[in-house]
Amino acid sequence: MTKTLSSDETALRKAALRESALAQRDALEIDDRLIWDEAIAERVLALKVFGDTPGPVSAYWPMRSEADPRPILEVLHQRGRPLCLPAIVARRMLFRRWAPYEPIMPGGFGTLVPDPAQPEVVPAILIVPLAAFDRRGYRIGYGKGHYDAKLSEIAPVISIGIAYAAQEIDAVPEEPHDQRLDWIVTERETIACR
Repeated sequence: MTKTLSSDETALRKAALRESALAQRDALEIDDRLIWDEAIAERVLALKVFGDTPGPVSAYWPMRSEADPRPILEVLHQRGRPLCLPAIVARRMLFRRWAPYEPIMPGGFGTLVPDPAQPEVVPAILIVPLAAFDRRGYRIGYGKGHYDAKLSEIAPVISIGIAYAAQEIDAVPEEPHDQRLDWIVTERETIACR
């Protein structure tokens, strides 16, 4: 029988897993990551949800050693799909219209975001970064809970986590606010989580 962790123990366990996962991701060779980003893009763009679900697609501007969604965004833009990127305003995540080669600016926490003059939009499909993931669709992010809160708020929305296969862990310790992703895509496979 597995021991149920308290909320403090769960948060501490997640923090340790996050630190380990980020260190492992940072240690991946840049040349490998560039090749894997293209493989991830091919897998994501092959998902049927892009044909079945109209509306804007949000991704993120990569920081540190995150899987890079920009190749995905470029193809979707060429297909005429509206795009947006997240921004944190007053501790709340929102999404602003954006297209490749449009200006971006510092948004805090090392992120780059669209110009604040761009209109807010609600995405139909959300491409999500992560530090670690499990096959059930749970993720460990950077610990602020912005994506979990937004996924809950704008449901139903299709959520796709992208990561390198090395970021997989056996099980993410769950907290009540955690939201499962619909898909996780790595350079090796596409995992349907629901």
